[in-house]
Amino acid sequence: MAHRVICLPGDGIGPEVMAEAVRVMMALGIGFQEEPFGGAAIDTYNKPLPDVTLNACRGADAVLVGAVGGPQWDGRAPRPEQGLIRLRKELDVYANLRPAVGNGVDLVIVRELVGGLYYGGSGRLEDGRVFDTCVYTRPEIERVARRAFELARTRSGKLLSVDKANVLETSRLWREVVTSIGRDEYPDIELKHGLVDSVAMWLVMHPEEFDVLVMENTFGDILSDVAAGVTGGLGLASSASLGDSGPGIFEPVHGSAPDIAGSGKANPTGMLRSLAMALEHGLNEPALAASVRAAVDAALERAPTPDVGGTATTREFGDAVIDVLEVPVT
Repeated sequence: MAHRVICLPGDGIGPEVMAEAVRVMMALGIGFQEEPFGGAAIDTYNKPLPDVTLNACRGADAVLVGAVGGPQWDGRAPRPEQGLIRLRKELDVYANLRPAVGNGVDLVIVRELVGGLYYGGSGRLEDGRVFDTCVYTRPEIERVARRAFELARTRSGKLLSVDKANVLETSRLWREVVTSIGRDEYPDIELKHGLVDSVAMWLVMHPEEFDVLVMENTFGDILSDVAAGVTGGLGLASSASLGDSGPGIFEPVHGSAPDIAGSGKANPTGMLRSLAMALEHGLNEPALAASVRAAVDAALERAPTPDVGGTATTREFGDAVIDVLEVPVT
């Protein structure tokens, strides 16, 4: 195949789970190359996103990311996480899809990824006050709203927009824009609005009642982890970060877990499910994506890792995936 995936193993357990994704790509005949990223890149290049890595990512069909960070880089500048934030901005992957499936739940959170509090001005004032600024423009909200409406159209035809419009001016604009888009462009989609605090409570108590949710960056960061928690934990969760052109970023949502790095205990499910999302959304290979998802589900039954009640190592889980992986005939 002519596909090209850039792999960024990162730090901690990142290289271990990436190794299993690489084995699956080799079994499927997917072309790939690895580049330095995160703390590992700081150690070599003194920056978490070296130019060689960024240029490679720009020319890829998809970017697969492990995890970044660790105690050896805490309190230092630059931080490994800055590389990921910059990569998202450089590739303009504004729509982050976070599916949460399991225990009778099947939902997707659409998170705006390159605006809001994480990208606004911040600083410390001479009088001791500190500030972080949440900024959104109408076009930023419009484009992620359209992504969410389009996704809802392929599922239940229902969309929940989450905000804090009773307090925040950015949320009032958010609700205004999403309402307008829904009324004018997607009248076939049932749109509802919810306040982030009440949605968080209901997500914990009744997660099976949700389908597609759309929200700004910080709310999405928090609620997507809540959704992962009620469906098995962060180790099982995947994500896709998509723009209008260029490659998407696909990554598990767990951290670098330095406490278990090198022990063989890391669960590669989140990484392999992220690879499946890359196959579907980045490489336009839905049949291969379905095959990987099915193989991962089978491996969770046959060779679970310690975090999900089993004894299999990271490598043994990968073996179980490859053993049942079916390569569709095209």
